[in-house]
Amino acid sequence: MGHPDFVKCCLPARLPESHKGTYGTLLSVCGSYGMAGAAVFAARAASRVGTGLVKAALPASIYPIAAVQVPETVFVPLPETTSDKQLDCLLPHLSSASAVLVGCGLGQSSQALDILVSLLRQTKCPLVLDADGINLAAQHISIKETVHSPLILTPHPMELARLLGCTVEQVQKDRSAAAVTAAKQTGSIVVLKGHRTVVADANGVQWINTTGNAGMATAGMGDVLAGMIAGLLAQGVSAMDAACGGVYLHGLAGDKAAKRLSQRSLLPSDVLEELGTLFADWE
Repeated sequence: MGHPDFVKCCLPARLPESHKGTYGTLLSVCGSYGMAGAAVFAARAASRVGTGLVKAALPASIYPIAAVQVPETVFVPLPETTSDKQLDCLLPHLSSASAVLVGCGLGQSSQALDILVSLLRQTKCPLVLDADGINLAAQHISIKETVHSPLILTPHPMELARLLGCTVEQVQKDRSAAAVTAAKQTGSIVVLKGHRTVVADANGVQWINTTGNAGMATAGMGDVLAGMIAGLLAQGVSAMDAACGGVYLHGLAGDKAAKRLSQRSLLPSDVLEELGTLFADWE
């Protein structure tokens, strides 16, 4: 996997006669106290790839922080009392979502688990599960029996090891086989992050990414990737194309940013900014 023309074909055309609803609505359920940045990066990434409307559902305590960082986003502040009250605020927004992202910085509290289970059971549109969403599912949920919508998992090796009940060393020994096994067990598309990210589906088909660099091994990069993939899904891109296209774009923007700033100083926000220049060059 690794040709710009493929990615360009995955990107929805921007039509002269259009409005924000033309380009989908993403419901992002991310962030927790102390992890506001994860929600911010995911929302910014989804907006940057062209999503018409991003709704970020997050704890009320981090809403003021996130609102300043991503003013383009519509926020759904969740009360930090009981999961029932949180779900009362959250679930009505499912009906208008064209894709859902869960997990970036979500934490592993009992409330987070309740939210995750409800979303997995009730979401009908494509769903991206990242980070703590995967960790919670690995401990408590049979994904294949619970989810009834197209699903993309975006684990790093340790998260995939938890999901498979094996060691990180076993995952890394044969990354392609591990990704395919997880995809078959969960009925999902698995994006196994790392050097030469692997994208695999439940039929055993797999792609190996060729973009990206060691400067991207830093906190927040995974949140950016999850937001990009979810944003493409929200615009109607198929699950496999969104996964492959998002991974390739993420790495390519990282490569361009590293050439300008160096791998050592590379930040997730640099990747987000580089996406804009990348799209401008293509257009």
